[in-house]
Amino acid sequence: MIRIILFLLTNLSVIFILNIFLKIIGINIGKIYFITIISSILGFSSSLISLLLSKWIALKTINGKIIKTPKNNFENWILNTIKKQAKKVNIKIPQIAIYKSLDINAFATGPSKNNSLIAISYGLIKNMNKEEIEAVLAHEISHISNGDMVTMTLIQGVLNTIVILFSKIITQIFSNNLFNNNKEENINIKENSFLYYIISSFLEFTLGILASIIIMWFSRYREFYADSGSAKIVGCNKMISALKTLQIHHEPKELNNSISNFCINGKSKKIFNLFLSHPSLKKRISALYKKKYF
Repeated sequence: MIRIILFLLTNLSVIFILNIFLKIIGINIGKIYFITIISSILGFSSSLISLLLSKWIALKTINGKIIKTPKNNFENWILNTIKKQAKKVNIKIPQIAIYKSLDINAFATGPSKNNSLIAISYGLIKNMNKEEIEAVLAHEISHISNGDMVTMTLIQGVLNTIVILFSKIITQIFSNNLFNNNKEENINIKENSFLYYIISSFLEFTLGILASIIIMWFSRYREFYADSGSAKIVGCNKMISALKTLQIHHEPKELNNSISNFCINGKSKKIFNLFLSHPSLKKRISALYKKKYF
């Protein structure tokens, strides 16, 4: 709750300061208040809806099945492991799902720390030993404990709002200068013009790219802390071993041009690194050895 309040205050502060600045330079403040309200609604609504539906969307996307009653010893072990780890970090036990995929992967999602889901692939189960799986589960538990899903949503909501707001304001200023007329009746005509929407759409796209860079930076940053959180729960060696196993299985695919392989290997050109959701495995392993984020 504190996290949500702080982000909302940040968002409101930016908008408040912007409104003061625009009033000083003579932009129609009544119009700006209207744009601000619309931008906030549009900016946060999609992010909050996706967060609230995140578990449902994830299960539908991967066609995963939640383990309610363990059918074998392995599923029983997973459930017991999750229970122990959740107890250590003082959160409610997440639901656990297994999905059919040859990819070695796992992720956590959910609207809150006490309403979350961890999904792991068959590929991960097949290629990692129990100690490594334990470390991966602890990594996802750390994401949940750190509130990363909520923080990511709030950051995205704030940035979405700012992108929409700034694109509209800059377009308004550009239109005023282009037509050299600030009368209210002419502003309405300009806003309905094809040129207005072209400029606005271009700015939203451009500013959206810049916002994505910030979001991906935070995504990479949180991975280091999830790794260190896992190390604190199960031990540093187990997390390093899990990352090394992931490295061994994915490095042969580094010549593939897909973005997902860039994310896994961290071998892309520097410009692409700005858009990666995960740091390279080499950097993550190095950070654990150095205990950099502990």
